[in-house]
Amino acid sequence: MTHPTELTIAGARRALAAREISAAELTQAHLDAIAALNPRLNAYITVTPELAAAQAAEADAALARGEAGPLAGIPLAIKDLFCTAGTRTTAGSRILGDFVPPYESTVTGNLLRDGAVFLGKANLDEFAMGSSNTSSAFGAAENPWKRQGDDTALVPGGSSGGSAAAVAARLALGATATDTGGSIRQPAAFCGVSGIKPTYGRCSRFGIVAYASSLDQAGPVARTVEDCAILLGSMAGFDPRDSTSADVAVPDFAAAVARGVKGLRIGIPREYRVEGLSPEIDALWRQGMDWLRAEGATLVDISLPHTKYALPTYYIVAPAEASTNLARYDGVRFGLRENGEDLKDLYERTRAAGFGDEVKRRILIGTYVLSAGYYDAYYVKAQQVRALIKRDFDQAWAQVDAILTPATPTAAFGRDENQDDPVAMYLNDVFTITANLAGIPGMSVPAGLDGKGLPLGLQVLGRPFDEETVFAVGGAIERAAGFHALPALRAAA
Repeated sequence: MTHPTELTIAGARRALAAREISAAELTQAHLDAIAALNPRLNAYITVTPELAAAQAAEADAALARGEAGPLAGIPLAIKDLFCTAGTRTTAGSRILGDFVPPYESTVTGNLLRDGAVFLGKANLDEFAMGSSNTSSAFGAAENPWKRQGDDTALVPGGSSGGSAAAVAARLALGATATDTGGSIRQPAAFCGVSGIKPTYGRCSRFGIVAYASSLDQAGPVARTVEDCAILLGSMAGFDPRDSTSADVAVPDFAAAVARGVKGLRIGIPREYRVEGLSPEIDALWRQGMDWLRAEGATLVDISLPHTKYALPTYYIVAPAEASTNLARYDGVRFGLRENGEDLKDLYERTRAAGFGDEVKRRILIGTYVLSAGYYDAYYVKAQQVRALIKRDFDQAWAQVDAILTPATPTAAFGRDENQDDPVAMYLNDVFTITANLAGIPGMSVPAGLDGKGLPLGLQVLGRPFDEETVFAVGGAIERAAGFHALPALRAAA
């Protein structure tokens, strides 16, 4: 039989149903892998072996009774931004380093309802602010992939770097993640796995530590497109506790993966041919077009003219919302508390000690653009441009069913590369940010390797609440690409 950590979620479900493996055995194999590799990769901040073993035992009992849920016995990593009742939730920050929530996020609650096993909490950029997973207060996560002939530590992408690294290194069958400007799709591309940011409102944000509330959206990272569809089917759903949750039906996403692209119109936005795009990624993009054309899709040249304003718009809107959301961390109600001579001094000492440099940078930017005299010039203007970006997509859907773009401008970079240039780091999200600003679904699918043996991803964008078409196109790319390359550092190696 295939090594337990090499199974896909779909394969593991079949093996569990056929009694070829128990949930306890599957879970223990992953816990052993975490013990062996996590000290190097730092993909997990907190590992929960006792909880995982207990949940696996419950899953085995449910399987024996014939009452198993759709994820019974499936071991997952949970991004440490989702509140988990009784298990530490840090958001990658010192200010929440000892915070143990008394309640469960809706997304993780849905997964538990369906029988999933939680292996632990995955590493992330502090408060999900970053593109490299190097700003975590608990140390950087490492990408399990290596350049050929080079042992340089590479970043797994951010902010969901721990989730993507854990899945790629076979330390989990799948993982939860969040995406504010590309934080599911960019790490998925860097680590050679699949990841989807669903439509804004598809998954509840209740119990997820907020970064930028109008942009944040939960989604899955997994080894295959089908596995992402299976996970999203459990994660999604209406939640009356979240005012932004959409009251729409959750379709059978997994069924859409195999339906093909014949007759679909696929948009190719000319504005995504940006300066600095790797020639290898451009070549892969063209290859992706050829794959879809060969499968019966029609390619349509489209224009998204306001794309060039997406990065500056995002880096006004997101920090503004972050400065408001992070005002709650004051040392009074929960989290870190540094004593001060008076209330103001307590605030200053607590926030200075609790927040890292990147979080402080974004709070300062956000507070500035919301301040008197600058609110209209920056924040209001950015929201107006955001509306134009969304309008570009709305007009494009009259011509096309989905859009194909690169996922990232480059492959994964070294941990010590680009770190002293925030603007260069922000450019990593140039292809992904528009989907967050417009609230549409976007998926990254591994489709090839660069000249140094590192994975590259293609991105599929879709209409709001039409994740089924995104999965159909993603599935077609996955089948055509036949991506089976493996990272150097992985559990079954």
